[in-house]
Amino acid sequence: MKIQGKMFLWLALFMLVMAIVYGVWSKEPVGTTGLFLAFGLSVMIGYYLAFTARRVDAGAQDNKEADVADDAGELGFFSPHSWQPLSLGLGGAFAFAGVAFGWWLVFVSAPLLIIGLFGWVFEYYHGENRTQ
Repeated sequence: MKIQGKMFLWLALFMLVMAIVYGVWSKEPVGTTGLFLAFGLSVMIGYYLAFTARRVDAGAQDNKEADVADDAGELGFFSPHSWQPLSLGLGGAFAFAGVAFGWWLVFVSAPLLIIGLFGWVFEYYHGENRTQ
């Protein structure tokens, strides 16, 4: 994780330089603000990754002598057959399209978002006192 943190911090430095150069040359506030916000987001992600890298064991990506096979193994649990991301994606797409086409589309997309969110959160929940 150390290398990812350094990459984001270098990216943040690049974004800061570009924001200053762009702001001085163009005098355009929207693009300059966007670049400064990108700088801030890169700093936050880079700091989080660098901070977390100090608390966890070094991974294979942190060892310059490591092979690709050294990082093999289980990375976590990923649901193999979940339909909930599709519902969330469609609901989110309709909600954002509602900004352009009309706010009524946001109200139409709300049930898709709610169904997708609750379905994803409670997908593997079977109750506390279930005997099966």
